[in-house]
Amino acid sequence: MTDRLSNADARRLFLWLHGLSDLGGAPLRRADVAALVERIGFVQIDSIRTVERAHHHILFSRAGAYKPAWLDHHVERERTLFENWTHDASIIPAKFFPYWKPRFEKARGQIMSRQWWRERVGEDPEKTCARVLDYVAENGPVMARELKAENPEPPPDMDPTNTAWWGWHPSKAALVFLWRTGQLSVTRREGFQKVYDLTERVVPAEYREHEPTEAEFLDWTCGQALDRVGFASHSEIARYWEAINPATAKTWCEGAGRNRMRAIEVEGIGGEIRDMYVRPDIEELLAAAPEAPPRVRFLSPFDPIVRDRKRAEWLFGFDFRIEIYVPAAQRKYGYYVYPMLERDRLIGRIEIKANRDAGTLDVIGLWLEPKIRMSKPRQSRIDAELERWRRYLGLDRVVWRESVSVL
Repeated sequence: MTDRLSNADARRLFLWLHGLSDLGGAPLRRADVAALVERIGFVQIDSIRTVERAHHHILFSRAGAYKPAWLDHHVERERTLFENWTHDASIIPAKFFPYWKPRFEKARGQIMSRQWWRERVGEDPEKTCARVLDYVAENGPVMARELKAENPEPPPDMDPTNTAWWGWHPSKAALVFLWRTGQLSVTRREGFQKVYDLTERVVPAEYREHEPTEAEFLDWTCGQALDRVGFASHSEIARYWEAINPATAKTWCEGAGRNRMRAIEVEGIGGEIRDMYVRPDIEELLAAAPEAPPRVRFLSPFDPIVRDRKRAEWLFGFDFRIEIYVPAAQRKYGYYVYPMLERDRLIGRIEIKANRDAGTLDVIGLWLEPKIRMSKPRQSRIDAELERWRRYLGLDRVVWRESVSVL
């Protein structure tokens, strides 16, 4: 019986469970997209498109070929996926919908208690939400701009140039509340704008009917998290879905979840040993997990491999932060930088941008991790990934800016 997981085995297992080691198999097809999302757990949605939006980027990183329309097909037509909230807006398997019901109730209390939301929805939130819900029920799918009313004045203590929050009119605030609490769902997007409809007209009945008990919800939440990460502390189990707090996860690990896992020691990148929980079939998983392929991949900043920053640093020795909100002069790297995965190591980061007007994929910066050196084979692998992205984006050529140096 395995009592300790080496760092090399831990990284190999973690990458495989997240779909980053299977590239030698059958090519991804449109029919496979929902299963891939289920394997990962969810894919985060992000609006920034310097190269590609996060949800498409995450899937393309795991496929030889991928088309954004494939994901839209499953969300908008097959209804095998739906949009809601994990730690942020995400696309989630529709079969998980029953286990979002306790989250909907939790979100209701959290949102209603926030001063910023009350300032945006107006003096009578219940009436505003009921009016919006009735409108959607009678008129069908709607976007926030179609319900736009006169914007309220910004609160006196807020920057009047920042309209991201105070510019919400009451109907938009109500739409978001109804979505976060499960009464409305996103039926499709138009120009990345959400189109809302009644949940009963979006999520299939087979996924809406089940009402999990509190114990069932907790068992599903913790068990499904461990299934996907393979090994974890109770805090990491809680962080996976961000549906429960670490104390609740610890109680489950020490009680109801004891038959779903066992204790194990896991080695970090620096040799540090941590006590964790592991799936009971760990030997079978390790036997099945292949070595990660040698190619280089540019990961989304929201990829599941790096989303848990603490875990990524401990497991891979990779300290990753997103610097889009950092003033340019204070950035260590760049505005929107992509981690580079080579085999089972995060070897550095690259900043690239799709210059669609010029038809170029621009390389703005490239930084290798300490002790990682550029070699001809590594440069060839980076060039191959740039070419893969160029073809995917339909651009004419890759352009390295003259200022780029390998640091």
